[in-house]
Amino acid sequence: MILIIDYGSQYNQLIARRVREQHVYCQIEPPDITPEIIRSLRPEGIILSGGPASIYEAGAPKASRAIFETGIPVLGICYGMQSMVAALGGEVIGVRKREYGFAQLHIREPSPLFSGIAEETTCWMSHGDSIRRLPAGFRITASTPSTEIAAIENQEQRLYGLQFHPEVAHTPGGKKMLENFLFAVCGCRRSWTMRSFAREAVAEIRSQVGDGRVILGLSGGVDSSVAALLLHQALGERLTAIFVDNGVLRQGEAEGVRALFRRHLQMNVRFVNARMQFLAALKGVVDPERKRKIIGRLFIEVFEKEARRIAEVAYLAQGTLYPDVIESRSAFGGPSAVIKSHHNVGGLPKRMKLKLVEPLRHLFKDEVRLLGKELGLPDDLIWRQPFPGPGLAVRIIGEVTPGRLSILRGADAILQDEIRAAGHYRKLWQSFAVLLPLKSVGIMGDQRTYEHIIALRAVTSEDAMTADWARLPHDLLGRIGNRIINEVRGVNRVVYDISSKPPSTIEWE
Repeated sequence: MILIIDYGSQYNQLIARRVREQHVYCQIEPPDITPEIIRSLRPEGIILSGGPASIYEAGAPKASRAIFETGIPVLGICYGMQSMVAALGGEVIGVRKREYGFAQLHIREPSPLFSGIAEETTCWMSHGDSIRRLPAGFRITASTPSTEIAAIENQEQRLYGLQFHPEVAHTPGGKKMLENFLFAVCGCRRSWTMRSFAREAVAEIRSQVGDGRVILGLSGGVDSSVAALLLHQALGERLTAIFVDNGVLRQGEAEGVRALFRRHLQMNVRFVNARMQFLAALKGVVDPERKRKIIGRLFIEVFEKEARRIAEVAYLAQGTLYPDVIESRSAFGGPSAVIKSHHNVGGLPKRMKLKLVEPLRHLFKDEVRLLGKELGLPDDLIWRQPFPGPGLAVRIIGEVTPGRLSILRGADAILQDEIRAAGHYRKLWQSFAVLLPLKSVGIMGDQRTYEHIIALRAVTSEDAMTADWARLPHDLLGRIGNRIINEVRGVNRVVYDISSKPPSTIEWE
């Protein structure tokens, strides 16, 4: 296990991803973690992340000197390196010439970190402070034209520092440097796999729950589906999944979930048809925030009512992921007092007084997909694109009515069908149709029409923080538009959204 101490870097999750890509488990902890807790975790190595602060500023997070006296190998990255230097008696100062972006790295001395790395290489810098004086026992191992002390080490104590960011793709040899730290310095083994995780998670669930019963809100998405299957393997009939059909799902979605989980996987699932209740509450509502609040409130009411019918339930399961946990901490990675609510069941634990079970809380999204594959979920579900909690209600601009839902469902089904057939589905972050609150003039069968407009949206992204519109082939867009106009009654015009995020958002509402 590798322990990552988070000083607020925008790249802290990326460091963790790079470690786990090497099949080594790691976890991110706040900077106030004590040496005693560190020893109890028994990590093979420690990585100190970068961060936005300056080490000499009041209130800046600082590394305890005792961390470097545990005998555990340490790698400091950017601010993490400066924190190590300051803790051990060196000096860090602000510099006039800051260094951001690509820099030419010259390796001056052989080092375990640089094994297999060319003497001249490129790295990615992002710092306004530099080290002026090293602590005793350290030496400089690499420099850039602007930063003499770009990499340092104390081999005797197994302490290493990099002023640049090895975790980003802009440092071509960075992956190899991290690999060298994990295996050559720390002696880690490649034992972190989804098969081993599944075994340990099942045992942990059984230990936590004992003879108790668990309920789970099943949405049909990747996270809740993988969590449900993992819990089912651990608990069998003592897990009850609740699927609420809120009336704003895509075509065939409720039927697909029923077929997979109840018939194919023999899971204990309760299906609640609340379509009319949700549509009645949405009648006349056009403001997107009101739509979201109505759907969220009603979901809690319906879920809570159904849960009361299940005897002796003591636990609520959620598909919380590791980024949810990390992002709900304070600026420097300190744990906040209350973990933010997740998914559609936000607020339920407090109201229902249930204990939380979060079997995926240590996994990233790509690991959840790998786990789903390990557990036997079909690829169609594992690679399902994100779908908003309020469903089609926020893809209908304006009032949500049965008629408008029917139009959007038909258009969206055609879009998904063609995107999959063309082999683009897994290349896209999201692809969907939007029903606009407008009508346009058209001609069908030599007659004038005045009908609805469908907007198509397809984006590429790594994490949904930013997104670019997808350059889909024109003939594919032509087929989609032609089919929608011909097959969906009430539509006579289709347009394609070519805006990126930012300044636009992925969803229209």
